[in-house]
Amino acid sequence: MRLIQDELAAAADGLQEEQLAGLVKEIQQARRVFVTGGGRSGLALRMHAMRLMHLGLTVHVVGETTTPAIGSGDLLMVASGSGTTAGAVAAAEAAVSADARVAVLTTDGESTLAGMAHSVVLIPAAQKTDHRGTASRQYSGSLFEQALLLVLDAVFHTLWKADGTPAEDLWPRHANLE
Repeated sequence: MRLIQDELAAAADGLQEEQLAGLVKEIQQARRVFVTGGGRSGLALRMHAMRLMHLGLTVHVVGETTTPAIGSGDLLMVASGSGTTAGAVAAAEAAVSADARVAVLTTDGESTLAGMAHSVVLIPAAQKTDHRGTASRQYSGSLFEQALLLVLDAVFHTLWKADGTPAEDLWPRHANLE
């Protein structure tokens, strides 16, 4: 636990406030928010989509059967540690072609995804193919995925506080078909 806590603290210290503020602004200005990412990154984004829905935003998870077409005024949030995940890149290309905005969360600011993005949040963590243990002693992309979840929760918290809606008013949007 101490190793994970220490690595997350170091990753948090390496985040750039202006990048996080840029992501918050993108979400606030979006007509609708779409999220996508592979594997554990995608799971973190699904959790974030739920919280955005609690705020009353219109949010969709890419790949679900009820997800509509993306278009102008919409935002696609994409997470990929490498910034080169094929499905994520294809989704970002489609979003750009549809005149939507793209926000990317990645470890690589020079990646294909970062190059297409209107907003980038660099998460200082090891990529899943870095097995040297220099950026993280954890397995594969664990630090990126953990930090991603914390970043997304911090973004939600910032949006919630800016919105000013009391928690009691968000609760009726919480799932009741569990």
